[in-house]
Amino acid sequence: MDVLVTGGTGRLGQHLVPRLRDAGSGVRQMSRRGTGPGGVRGDLASGVDLPTALAGADVVVHAASDPRGDPWQVDVAGTRRLVEAVDRDRLRHLVYVSIVGVDRIPFGYYRAKFAAEQVLLASGLPVTLVRVTQFHDFVDELLSTARRGPVLPVPMGWRLQPIDVAEVAAHLADLTAAAPTGGVVEFGGPEVLTAAELARAWSGARSPGAHVVATPVPGRLSSAVRDGAALPSGGARGQRTYDEHLDGRKPREPVGGSA
Repeated sequence: MDVLVTGGTGRLGQHLVPRLRDAGSGVRQMSRRGTGPGGVRGDLASGVDLPTALAGADVVVHAASDPRGDPWQVDVAGTRRLVEAVDRDRLRHLVYVSIVGVDRIPFGYYRAKFAAEQVLLASGLPVTLVRVTQFHDFVDELLSTARRGPVLPVPMGWRLQPIDVAEVAAHLADLTAAAPTGGVVEFGGPEVLTAAELARAWSGARSPGAHVVATPVPGRLSSAVRDGAALPSGGARGQRTYDEHLDGRKPREPVGGSA
């Protein structure tokens, strides 16, 4: 199986690419420079070299994104360019990595991800759209950035269900070998935690002395997250908890098999 991964050098891609290779797939990583093992050139923002990069791909895992730049150019227009450039006669499955809540949380980047989903659903391609929750180490970064001296303010009542990035990679690798669903599936962590609970766990393990302060945050976005819009409503669950991530423990063996 020839697999092309967009975003292969990112946080998720660094776990996904070796897992796909270990499973016996031939894996190419698409980036603007095409560097690294299996690197091929292709630019979602401009469309340059996309047909060449996509030629011969049986499966495409579309994990590239631009949350800090212009997601409408890369995530939406870039996904449209990908759809136009893909070899429709060859492609068996396109797996798109999205985020739980893109259809319910009023946030610009989420709106772009949801729009990209609509491009794929309208494309006629054999697709599976995988919405995942926030990665554990992304939560770490947010909390580290939020700390102000001895105070760690977090939004009051926000509910999240963070997931281990390696488990997401394993789940995606399984999905690439399965039949396309033609729609959305969700994958989340094993436990629902408030932002304050996450902050207290993080501060205890990584930043002792930080004083967690849960602060009311007004607005539609905050209301949506408080109401559970960032939580999956179905789908499989990972096993590794946030506490296990913080202290480096392996996930517990699930009762009766894996998620």
